[in-house]
Amino acid sequence: MDDTPIGILFAALGGLFLLSAFFSGSETALMALNRYKLRHLAEQGHKGAQRAQALLDKPDRLIGLILLGNNFVNILITQLATLIALRLYGDAGLAIATGVLTLMLLIFAEVAPKTLAALHAEKVAYPAAWIYTPLLKIAYPLVWLVNLLANGLLRLLGVPVEARGNAALSREELRTVLNEANSLIPREHQKMLIGILDLERITVEDIMVPRNEIVGIDLNDDWDEIIDQLANTSYTRLPVYRDSIDQVLGFIHVRNILKLLLRKRLTPDTFQEHLRPVYFIPEGTSLNQQLLNFKRERRRIGLVVDEYGEILGLVTLEDLLEEIVGEFTTDPSGYSRHITPQEDGTWLIDGSTHIREINRVLGWDLPTDGPRTLNGLILEHLEMIPRPGTSVLIGGHPMEVVKVEDNAIRRVKAGPRLKSREETETSG
Repeated sequence: MDDTPIGILFAALGGLFLLSAFFSGSETALMALNRYKLRHLAEQGHKGAQRAQALLDKPDRLIGLILLGNNFVNILITQLATLIALRLYGDAGLAIATGVLTLMLLIFAEVAPKTLAALHAEKVAYPAAWIYTPLLKIAYPLVWLVNLLANGLLRLLGVPVEARGNAALSREELRTVLNEANSLIPREHQKMLIGILDLERITVEDIMVPRNEIVGIDLNDDWDEIIDQLANTSYTRLPVYRDSIDQVLGFIHVRNILKLLLRKRLTPDTFQEHLRPVYFIPEGTSLNQQLLNFKRERRRIGLVVDEYGEILGLVTLEDLLEEIVGEFTTDPSGYSRHITPQEDGTWLIDGSTHIREINRVLGWDLPTDGPRTLNGLILEHLEMIPRPGTSVLIGGHPMEVVKVEDNAIRRVKAGPRLKSREETETSG
């Protein structure tokens, strides 16, 4: 080596730096790959992705190979740099070589290549996989020995090296992925997918029509009134009962009845013959489960009951699907039929409107862990039945009670969220 031209030594040193940078950068790139995108590309037949996936399936072998190569190259760099320093500066060159070599390894063999690889993981990882695949076969005995010793040490320390991390995403992690996919998924599609994720934690009570607002047909009414109600109703299916909803007899499909009515063949007897048995839904049923139940039972409407069999409300398939796709029925302004925008920037909201619907339509963040309707939320906050004109601030939103009827708040005028003092100072 003493007779080797200094230029060749510098060229060899530069080549070793490139190898070190390759090992460092490719390690970062392979570990930074999006595993779900990698799996998709591998299934689509991408050769580089297939090789990278095979390497990452056994990360201990891959890491062992990379570290063996990187450490071997770095040792050679140290030896060669020391030799060059001695030939150029003698014994004083050792101190110079140590300082310069540390800085160069840090910049050119670690920070720069790893940063580049993190920014362009796929462009670095897939070509590197073509190199590592045959290299792993060649160096497998040495890699196996190193992994055996390393894993043995970990076992002595009580670390279960056989355990594999679960790569599956949790519901909340998947929600974060969807929220960050703004440029890849249209916003409306994002809302639908997030709505599907929410079905498991939302129950039928969150979307049901309360029992005092259920519209149905009372068979004890005059027959002419029943005919008029059938002819003018906006609903497709109605519950049929005697005196009260507690005496429900079944559901009627209005469209089928109107056909008989047009043919003048509708009588009280034929009307009851077309009743379909009542479908009851236990309280606490998640929307995800209820969607499956509707499908299995071939139903589109049901009554929610508590543990004592008391009817709490009514749920339809349309209400359930609106949690995914949004409101089916809206006014021309695009708002919910229960929410009416005003010229002064406020909204008139029905007291029976569900909190979740208000948050979804207006983009608010009212609490949903307590009462399910706006009426219940205000009553809980005030701890009394308010008079019209009573104002309250909930979640930063000013709300004025407009109408109270039958001990319930029927209409509320709500405004946009007021800025706190801290937010005002920050924006100022």
